[in-house]
Amino acid sequence: MAAPPATASTPSRCLSGANPRCAAQRSLSSLAVAAPPAGLRPFGTRALSVRAKVATGVQGASLVDDGVERPWKLSDARLVLEDGSVWKAKSFGASGTQVAEVVFNTSLTGYQEILTDPSYAGQFVLMTNPHIGNTGVNPDDEESNQCFLGGLIIRNLSICTSNWRCKETLEEYLIKRNIMGIYDVDTRAITRRLREDGSLIGVLSTDQSQTDDELLELAKKWKIVGVDLISGVTCDAPYEWSDRTDSEWEFKKDQSSETFHVVAYDFGIKHNIMRRLTSYGCKITVVPASWPASEVLKLKPDGVLFSNGPGDPAAVPYAVKTVQEIIGKVPVFGICMGHQLIGQALGGKTFKMKFGHHGGNHPVCDLRSGRVDISAQNHNYAVDPESLPEGAKVTHINLNDNSCAGLQYPKMKLMSLQYHPESSPGPHDSDTAFGEFIELMKSNRL
Repeated sequence: MAAPPATASTPSRCLSGANPRCAAQRSLSSLAVAAPPAGLRPFGTRALSVRAKVATGVQGASLVDDGVERPWKLSDARLVLEDGSVWKAKSFGASGTQVAEVVFNTSLTGYQEILTDPSYAGQFVLMTNPHIGNTGVNPDDEESNQCFLGGLIIRNLSICTSNWRCKETLEEYLIKRNIMGIYDVDTRAITRRLREDGSLIGVLSTDQSQTDDELLELAKKWKIVGVDLISGVTCDAPYEWSDRTDSEWEFKKDQSSETFHVVAYDFGIKHNIMRRLTSYGCKITVVPASWPASEVLKLKPDGVLFSNGPGDPAAVPYAVKTVQEIIGKVPVFGICMGHQLIGQALGGKTFKMKFGHHGGNHPVCDLRSGRVDISAQNHNYAVDPESLPEGAKVTHINLNDNSCAGLQYPKMKLMSLQYHPESSPGPHDSDTAFGEFIELMKSNRL
């Protein structure tokens, strides 16, 4: 079946009183190609098996004002940003109206892991990679049991999927999980706006009964700073985790012969963080974000993990208090939100970044060795290294902006990283951080 005619992105426009810089912007139209047939396709002397599935959202017909039905989908959604700009788009996934903070992610792959990362709660994720959906969705790449983000913003929605692991299309997946998505919007122009002006609150809507001004008012009233988002993504009760990285994907061959009991605080923990720890020889007990430190210490763990999570670390003083009660007593490892909470627990300060770090291609330098890793990151807040007490040492910096990307405090038996060493999605350069945590726990046993 042939693809619908290519259409240029609908230009943005400004509401009255908005920034005059909001001029109409139009990107080059994308090249439409025919969907590949399912079945066997000759490839030299071999036959390549292709599993293809048409994505229905791109094929839908539309009825316009002249009463003529068009065989392609027309714009039926809007993204209204708090700066007054209005971006018309086409919808896929769920319908309705949602408010969230708009951030851009520079990862080339891994949209399913991004969709299920709890750290994106309260945010719309804009993918800078223009072509999304071509590998579909499968049950093995989930980073949590549900999607927590507000919506997905992409340039081109693939007209079909073709991957041996695909079980359903991206649109089918979003509909089942009640997540909104829009496409055929100029994501490059929006990304430039976010880089220049910083993260913006936006409203996604397919509701034609609401005016642009009404949606703009929603965006201006909604706040994310100072809001506790962790309580909405953490688990309800403690549980044990035993799954390790599947042997098909395991790249670390020398497995540890020792076993370590790690208690992981769930501030929005990703499955692959726990899989990597288990693969390194850890038995994991996961506890809710509000679980008392005294109850954790009664378990006599070899170490405690403070996980990643969404939002403002200053909005969760109860978590900071928990970290303060645990550090110095057992080895601890903080990742992302956990890193920021450790910074605050030590007496340091955190601050909101202009547009944050979101993507699987951020260079990080280990100041102890000079080694540079390409890392996966997802955060809008950072630790101010100048506010940290004597003894706390910055171990890593982000080479894009020299922000603090890692801490170490030997006296307090702690280490932390601002980025994701499990890198799902992303490169595996930083996986050695889990080995470093193992060594920290080993040395504490002596």
